[in-house]
Amino acid sequence: MKMFKTMTVAGAFAGAMLAGTASFAQEKFITIGTGGQTGVYFVVGQSICRLVNRGSADHGLKCTAPSTGGSIANINAIKAGDMDMGVAQSDWQHHAYNGTSTFEGDKFDKLRAVFSVHGEPFNVIARKDSGIKTFDDLKGKRVNIGNPGSGQRATMEVVMAAKGWTLDDFALASELKPAEQAAALGDNKVDAIIYTVGHPNGSIQEAVSTIDAELISVTGPEIQGLIDNNPFYAAATVPGGMYKGTDLDVNTFGVKATFVSSSDVDEETIYQTVKAVFDNFDRFKGLHPAFANLKEEDMISQGLSAPLHDGAAKYYKERGWIE
Repeated sequence: MKMFKTMTVAGAFAGAMLAGTASFAQEKFITIGTGGQTGVYFVVGQSICRLVNRGSADHGLKCTAPSTGGSIANINAIKAGDMDMGVAQSDWQHHAYNGTSTFEGDKFDKLRAVFSVHGEPFNVIARKDSGIKTFDDLKGKRVNIGNPGSGQRATMEVVMAAKGWTLDDFALASELKPAEQAAALGDNKVDAIIYTVGHPNGSIQEAVSTIDAELISVTGPEIQGLIDNNPFYAAATVPGGMYKGTDLDVNTFGVKATFVSSSDVDEETIYQTVKAVFDNFDRFKGLHPAFANLKEEDMISQGLSAPLHDGAAKYYKERGWIE
């Protein structure tokens, strides 16, 4: 009997070790592409990972969300299999899936929509001593147009094309990342910066707190044409008083920040990621002021031009949000 008990304990210990090994083998590491560390994309990815990692003991997912070059860089990384998910502007989701604009001849038909997040106005922040009062005043000035691979750079190129501008129209067209541009404006290395981002934004607050600067309206027939001819663009307003130096509402246009993946990423991974966000929706909305007014019905419908990922659709059907 004593030998039987000893063997039973030993067997139980071995079983526990095997179970532990099996559990470890089931762990899966996932990566979310974000943007610059001062932007809201970085917060989106970090927030989603925080919620996913709270449930790691149940579903085995371990999530990281490093800083990246932004929308286009994230889409390309997902396509290459280097990342599982990422944040991207709604216009670049559309172009990537349809093989248009920057993605002409390079259609990503495996791109899948998961949900949208906050609205992102196209912003121009100019030094008050630069003489810039309208968007057209940027001609001949020193302007940070954004780093290659970022959505803001690509959208600036769309606006330039609509206006018939080239880089030669600027005295300087710098390619600084979001984390670098506020300091460049404050140090008088540029006259204005371009930033497609949700509000309130720390980088813009940094810029207007160090020097006299203001947000500039982006309007006119070319901009209205972009809105009229592209369903992923919409008129947008930045409320006056949100930033020092800008007392009146600023009219511009904008896109949606969207969360995307690939059909190559398995259904369960996306399902658990979506579940982590929407099962903890109030917590998610509290992680950044730009999320405060988010609504579930908008997030599963607006700005999504690629097909819905099967994992996201599974969760939305369970909640009765789609059929």
